[in-house]
Amino acid sequence: MLTPERTALVLLAAGRSRRFDGDKLAEPFLDKPLAYHVVTALENVPFLTRIAVVSDTSLDFAALGYRVEENPDPSLGQARSLCHGVMVAKAAGADAVLVALADMPRVTAAHIYRLFDATDGLDTVVASSNGAQPCPPALFGSHLFDQLLDLEGDEGARKLIRRGHHVVTSPAELADVDTRADLEELRQLYGLETDGK
Repeated sequence: MLTPERTALVLLAAGRSRRFDGDKLAEPFLDKPLAYHVVTALENVPFLTRIAVVSDTSLDFAALGYRVEENPDPSLGQARSLCHGVMVAKAAGADAVLVALADMPRVTAAHIYRLFDATDGLDTVVASSNGAQPCPPALFGSHLFDQLLDLEGDEGARKLIRRGHHVVTSPAELADVDTRADLEELRQLYGLETDGK
């Protein structure tokens, strides 16, 4: 079984936010920027290292304990960001990477530990699922690193994820924010005013 202590957390925070029209990850949600919710949720998980792959953001992930890797051309798709993170993880000698998205503010540490419980070594692919569709957060053992480094475009690691083991959790935990409407829906769920205050 893989452990957090030998795993690199790779936080993908370099999306272009085309459907959001603005710096989505810096948008206020509850008491902090949207991207900092997953950071806070996973802050006590003892990862080997934490890597944030960013592009043109005002957020200071380094102050939160992350090694910051700039993706100079996010137009090449999510796979390019993933490659940046995996290269750093590989150099750090990690046995695995846990890939999380900065626009998924409801992910919990409890779910992440369930992903680790489902691992079976360095060939592991374990993804989250809402019961119908697999998605991040996802764990990849180091035997998959070279395949991850060969990925291209926005498809990312979806093919690998589809053939892996899936750990089901509530759709609410796996909600991601792609549009302003998604964020307003989350704010309303928490009884917030629509301006985010």
